[in-house]
Amino acid sequence: MLTLAANHKAHYNYERLESFEAGLSLTGQEVKSIRHGGAKIDAGHVTLRTGRLWLIGVNIAPYKKATHIQHYDPVRTRELLLHKKEIMYLASKLGEKGLTLIPVSLYTRGNRIKAEIWLARGKKSYEKREKIKNRDIRRETERWLSGRDD
Repeated sequence: MLTLAANHKAHYNYERLESFEAGLSLTGQEVKSIRHGGAKIDAGHVTLRTGRLWLIGVNIAPYKKATHIQHYDPVRTRELLLHKKEIMYLASKLGEKGLTLIPVSLYTRGNRIKAEIWLARGKKSYEKREKIKNRDIRRETERWLSGRDD
């Protein structure tokens, strides 16, 4: 399983409740571009419309060796492929206050490109500050215990 693109801000800004693996509906040049590192998913999000999940805001650069790139839209909306039961479950969860779906990574599973999406709750600013504070305290404690205290 090779990770092709990752949303590193997701770990800081969101609290993961559940994780799902979804297929992507892509064109051939998009697949090649993703495999060559041309995808950015930091600004992406997932929405539910007409009983389907859609990936919005993910930038997949045009493949440099493709011949028909004149009318290509790098941030077009792409469909996520999940089982009907999973979509219905996510639709019911999205009705709850504060829950959202965010893409976390694009990776390969065999010859297919998959997206890991999180059902997540946004963190408040005081939670983020507390996490940073705890990390600094843990780092200082480890330094002190190892004898590398400056």
